[in-house]
Amino acid sequence: MTRARKLALLSALYMAQGLPFGFQATALPVFLRERGLSLVAVGFAGALSLPWVCKALWAPLVDRYGSDRFGRRRSWLVPLLLLLVLACGLTALVHDHLPALLALVFVLNLLAATQDIAVDGLAVDLLAPEELGLGNAAQVCGYKLGMIGGGGTLVWASGRLGWGWTGAFVAMAALTAVVLVVVLCWREPPRPAQAEAPPETLAGVLRALRAAASTRAGAWLLVFVGTYRAGESLVDAMFKPFLVDCGFTRDEIALWVGTYGMVASFTGSLLGGLLASRLRPWDVLFWAALLRCLPLAAQALLADHARRPGELEAVHVIAVTCAEHLASGVLTTALFAFMMARVDRAIGATHYTLLASVEVLGKSPGAWASGAAAQALGYGPLFSLGTLASVALLLPLLPLRRAGVESRP
Repeated sequence: MTRARKLALLSALYMAQGLPFGFQATALPVFLRERGLSLVAVGFAGALSLPWVCKALWAPLVDRYGSDRFGRRRSWLVPLLLLLVLACGLTALVHDHLPALLALVFVLNLLAATQDIAVDGLAVDLLAPEELGLGNAAQVCGYKLGMIGGGGTLVWASGRLGWGWTGAFVAMAALTAVVLVVVLCWREPPRPAQAEAPPETLAGVLRALRAAASTRAGAWLLVFVGTYRAGESLVDAMFKPFLVDCGFTRDEIALWVGTYGMVASFTGSLLGGLLASRLRPWDVLFWAALLRCLPLAAQALLADHARRPGELEAVHVIAVTCAEHLASGVLTTALFAFMMARVDRAIGATHYTLLASVEVLGKSPGAWASGAAAQALGYGPLFSLGTLASVALLLPLLPLRRAGVESRP
């Protein structure tokens, strides 16, 4: 399988699972705030992404089971994509009923998170060590293309065309169906003869995972992965409601944050992949994490300007949004390439999923509590707190370097 085909396939699969999460992360807070829900409720709606936190619990099943004849990873991808198509179509029918909408958003996250386990395992199986930088750029960029669609472009276009939220969900179902057809037409290559065979039992998968995570380098990697976005999540979760309260419309926010911001994030992810292929991984991680703090501080300044009538203009919001998404994109791709280079390939889906779940777990509590914090402190102090936390959480990178994680296993 050529490198170009690998990257195209991975991009399409990650795009499909990014569609529902894009709606959850970008459009749903606007949807709920427009309907008058409190900031506390908007913040806790982020708990609908809980499957992304817990997916490591069932990842061993994805590594252990699968048909070699149909394809070890394809055995999971085909039914999950089909269920995603059906769930998006059902959401288009019931979105006006809020409890049903929230339940279906949870189901979409469950399906997409499980698909993510299989796709991560497929990426570990397919990508050679020299392809990890570009492969993770394809991973993150594909996912963000889905987020651009599910949280930005489709919502904005549906609003302009008069289709409303129904049109956005129908379009999500159609795009996912296209990816399903691609996977049905693709034949998964057999596992190379020299590759290490996966454990034959679930207990064997868990033993291999424990061994990989119990080293000093593995422990510090878990610490950094679990904390590096904790401060940023406080800011990101409340930035869209902040813009709603400033008087900007749903379509404007979807275009600026969900489209312009995600295009900047996409660009940053490509840049991060290139840097990860050419520079020392730790250096890329450190500088990307440091530079990411600057636009977070700028968001705190926006909140301060918003207290003075006429001070907050669209150009300010767009510039800060694009800068924050660009820096975050570089950091995300660099970290994911760093993680994938250090997984045990015999349990690739499980080991990588553990790291990815820790990453989601680390940022989720801040997002869930951000509404209560914003209501108690105000937007400006909350954004400042998130910025200071992001600076402080650079510290776990120092022992990570000393632990010898620079060397590949």
